[in-house]
Amino acid sequence: MALSNGSDRRLMSEINVTPLVDVMLVLLIVFMVTAPMLQSGINVQLPTAGTAPLDKGEKAVTITVDRDGMIHLNRHAFTIKQFRLRAPTLLSELGGRPVYIRGDSRISYGTIISAMAALKAAGVERVGLVTEPLRD
Repeated sequence: MALSNGSDRRLMSEINVTPLVDVMLVLLIVFMVTAPMLQSGINVQLPTAGTAPLDKGEKAVTITVDRDGMIHLNRHAFTIKQFRLRAPTLLSELGGRPVYIRGDSRISYGTIISAMAALKAAGVERVGLVTEPLRD
């Protein structure tokens, strides 16, 4: 063991920020990779229509009806019967915000109408359909 005298003791006042920067860069890369996946959600083939784009400034709730007729909301999948029962509690805190339905173009029209009816029964007043713009 080495003996040290009292003169060697001094406070280390620097913080090594290199590990902190490394961790932050890794977190940034992880968020950059996962962010596009969060926005895409359920893969559906939307119908095309010549409509105006959605207002991006208004916060809205989006539900997705997939090819199998399952309704997706907040990362949960419901059958139409389950959605009718759960919609009032799931959508109770909307406060007048609109609900947009992303319906796959390959499902029947009746499935979309059933989802819209469940939303209306839950007290949602503003319901819209999401489509792809027409391509020239």
